[in-house]
Amino acid sequence: MITTILSTVIVLGILVFLHETGHFAAAKLCGMRVERFSMGYPPRLFGRKIGDTDYCVSAIPFGGYVKISGMVDESLDKEQLLKEPEPWEYRARPWIQKFTVILAGPVMNILFALIVFIGTAFVYGVAEQKPGSGIGQVMEKMPAAGAGMIAGDKIVEINSVPVKTWKDLTDIIHKSAGKSVTIKWMRNDTVKQAVITPEKQKIQNPDGSLEEVGLIGITPEVEIRKVSFVKSVKSGTATLIRLTKMIGVSLIKLITGHESIKSLGGPIVIAKLAGDSARSGMGTLMAFMAFLSLNLGLLNLLPIPVLDGGHLFFLSIEGVIRREIPIKVKLILQQIGMALLLGLMIFVIYNDILRVFK
Repeated sequence: MITTILSTVIVLGILVFLHETGHFAAAKLCGMRVERFSMGYPPRLFGRKIGDTDYCVSAIPFGGYVKISGMVDESLDKEQLLKEPEPWEYRARPWIQKFTVILAGPVMNILFALIVFIGTAFVYGVAEQKPGSGIGQVMEKMPAAGAGMIAGDKIVEINSVPVKTWKDLTDIIHKSAGKSVTIKWMRNDTVKQAVITPEKQKIQNPDGSLEEVGLIGITPEVEIRKVSFVKSVKSGTATLIRLTKMIGVSLIKLITGHESIKSLGGPIVIAKLAGDSARSGMGTLMAFMAFLSLNLGLLNLLPIPVLDGGHLFFLSIEGVIRREIPIKVKLILQQIGMALLLGLMIFVIYNDILRVFK
């Protein structure tokens, strides 16, 4: 329990801090005054003011924000927005500086994920599939586990067809969804055999598309190979691109209704995964943190008020119409966005609780 709590606080704290530091640093570089750097959403709990900035911790722990003078943000403070902007305020700065400040938060999270993917590849190595048809892992409650297969077994034949490579195996299994197949495998010097029916499941192809195939619940044997820094960069970049596509496809499925919103995980699920990752070792915890950071960066780019993507959407409109969107309109949309975000938080927490009891 202590490991789970500590790892959750550390993981979320670092990711929120990095995100808000991106906004903070960009605002300072662009000559904007930062009034508050908050870990958590209002109301404010405690903190300390240094210079023009109040560095504080707030009550709602699901995120954080940087309050920049003259900007419609999570605080919904409208007093200073009813007068002409001062030179140090957000509204008075050039369009490109505003865009840069808003974009800096998500970019910081995505950049952090890339650095971690590269670093873990360089420090721990890259997993590569071993040649042959050896089994690396057997998933619980899947057909292979039910037939008695274990890690280290080697599949040699399916429906009297010899199997020499993992591709030979998957070509047959994937095409046999819902159909019984006879599989022979070796365990040391013993030949074992069983009739197995692959389950119908959808998998995601490298291009992001979904395909229904047959699966029996096994993964190939892999080996960890040390690589040079250049190859680590290539591997880390490839991982970032692959996961970005995966997240993009998942978002599209949620928006179009092809995937239930119940599949979303909230803070309880994140805490469990953080704890499991921490217990598996520093490399696993860093990889989980990088994946979560990438999610945070990409989700914040969605064009929803309150999120950075909502601000970027407003800025894009202002760039086209060459004038500022009325403050009242921004405040109303920001309030709607805040209500939707809080509603979503309540839903995913409720969903997490149901998962725990199940």
